[in-house]
Amino acid sequence: MSVTPIRENQPPSLQPMMALVAEDMNAVNAVILDRMQSKVALIPELAGHLIAGGGKRMRPMLTLASARLLDYPGTRHHKLAAAVEFIHTATLLHDDVVDGSAMRRGKKAANLIWGNPATVLVGDFLFSRAFELMVEDGSLKVLKILSHASAVIAEGEVDQLTAQRRIETSEEEYLGIIGAKTAALFAAACRVAPVVAEASEEQENALEAYGRNLGIAFQLVDDAIDYTSDEETMGKGLGDDFRDGKMTLPVILAHARGSDEDKAFWKAAMQGDRSSDEDLAHAVSLMRQTGALSDTAEAARSYARRAIDALSIFPDTSARKAMAEAAQFAVARAY
Repeated sequence: MSVTPIRENQPPSLQPMMALVAEDMNAVNAVILDRMQSKVALIPELAGHLIAGGGKRMRPMLTLASARLLDYPGTRHHKLAAAVEFIHTATLLHDDVVDGSAMRRGKKAANLIWGNPATVLVGDFLFSRAFELMVEDGSLKVLKILSHASAVIAEGEVDQLTAQRRIETSEEEYLGIIGAKTAALFAAACRVAPVVAEASEEQENALEAYGRNLGIAFQLVDDAIDYTSDEETMGKGLGDDFRDGKMTLPVILAHARGSDEDKAFWKAAMQGDRSSDEDLAHAVSLMRQTGALSDTAEAARSYARRAIDALSIFPDTSARKAMAEAAQFAVARAY
């Protein structure tokens, strides 16, 4: 199933969505800057290293775009979009400690500069700030949506940790992990907008479905480009997932389709016994031979199409077009 770009003769882009929410994003960035401050100087220094690190702000943009789609005239979504970004940033800080990452968003990972204890604690601070913003909004439903998403993300991360280096991890288990660790926040980011806009349950469910499917597509592409992109483009190390023994869909498919010799290689690689640059190149070669990479990309396109289809209940406005193109961008991006 192919996804056709909306704008003729141009690759899909995030630019329409960025333009759609630019004014709102300025307000969100002001909230982020204000709320990451602390009398403890290390906190804004460390948090700012990542927050100012050039991320696309995809998740808060989804909150803002969803509000635009619904013609919401208020400003409550600004604080909630900032809360979403704080939750995301906190999980990244914790992830880098768990994974021992060397790079994040093209810069040295915070834990390598300030150490693991400070990085974990600043992540905790950002989680706390997120919950303060939720409480200030005053909606118990919003609080329930975002707090539940935070719990699900943590469950997904623990699930991924237990699946690490376990070659028998199934495709179903993998989809459950990324549905929790990535898609849950995408879904929640979209769902809070119809709550504050007092939209219908149908609209709320549609935006939740858009976010969830987009999140899965986004992560599938991330897992594929770990084997096909480069460090400068990704902003993190090429083959990090391979060396960490992460059971992602390209690995699961290549292992399942491989010969006995190939299966032995994958088992050794995921256990950490085959992790050289030559081993990584061999892994990529096996993924290409078995169609594992192309099928992962195809799965991502399928989820992107589901995301776009979820928007079909809304009028065909510039907001809907921008959100549909964002889903296409997620699977066409090189980074």
